[in-house]
Amino acid sequence: MNDFSVEAKGLTKYFGAFRAVDQVSLEVPTGSIYGVLGPNGAGKTTSLRMMLGIVDPDAGESRLLGGHSPQTVRHRVGYLPEERGLYPGMKAREAIAFMGALRGLDWAEGRHRAASFMSELGLERVIDEKIRKMSKGMAQMVQLIGSIVHAPDLIVLDEPFSGLDPVNQERLEMLVRRERDRGATILFSTHVMAHAERLCDRIAIIARSARRFEGTVDAARALLPMQVRYTPRTDDPALAQMLPAGAERRGEAWQFPIENDAVEPLLARITASGHGVAGLSIVRPALHDAFVHIVRQVDAGFDADPEADAIEESEA
Repeated sequence: MNDFSVEAKGLTKYFGAFRAVDQVSLEVPTGSIYGVLGPNGAGKTTSLRMMLGIVDPDAGESRLLGGHSPQTVRHRVGYLPEERGLYPGMKAREAIAFMGALRGLDWAEGRHRAASFMSELGLERVIDEKIRKMSKGMAQMVQLIGSIVHAPDLIVLDEPFSGLDPVNQERLEMLVRRERDRGATILFSTHVMAHAERLCDRIAIIARSARRFEGTVDAARALLPMQVRYTPRTDDPALAQMLPAGAERRGEAWQFPIENDAVEPLLARITASGHGVAGLSIVRPALHDAFVHIVRQVDAGFDADPEADAIEESEA
């Protein structure tokens, strides 16, 4: 069995003169939760659509579920597009069963699974309510259930958390984990780092149309040093000579960045010197910090490139 549910190589897409996606490659391990992260307009949606065969790439290729072309395995894929859309006159249960039927699921079985899903998520009170009477977030949850009701092997969700309140965001996270535990592979895009940090086994960061990072959440966070806040028991000015370059005095405490492998040697020196420890906190950077760092580096490179600026001005 192939180890990857999605294999994309060199995906590139132009819209006129605008290069929306530039040589994006990634491999999504089977049975994992994989996040495609990026700012608005970075090319996430176009990349996902090329991977699914919805949009033809100008260059590159994509293979799904053991090396098949996207068109041949669509019945094994669940897809929640960024643009939501349901028939407003349909009741929730029927809408879910209808979406399942489009992927080959028996209608009666679809209605049964719809009821089970909605009960599990605490939505049984609206199971027979028409879509037009639902809130935007509630209708979005119905469409999400409809995209997975046929028990697909690969689930692709484009900005699934957008428009959901915190309660439904939590429900969605639970559903994503449930489907992963069932054996499905989940690929989703987002620009909200908190969801990716809690859910993802691996991530790719896309900025300015190209992939800028691929790896685990911990690997992304490790791109930045940890932040230390240290309060000594003494007020000896000589302490400043022992601390890393860039250390700043803030009240009674010192604050400075430090690499992971330098923490213990520093604490050993401080302890041996007799300055003591009245307070100490070591904070690892969050995925949000790593994301901002990567995107700002990319933006700075574009700002410093006159040719890139000329291209952007011609596209505006």
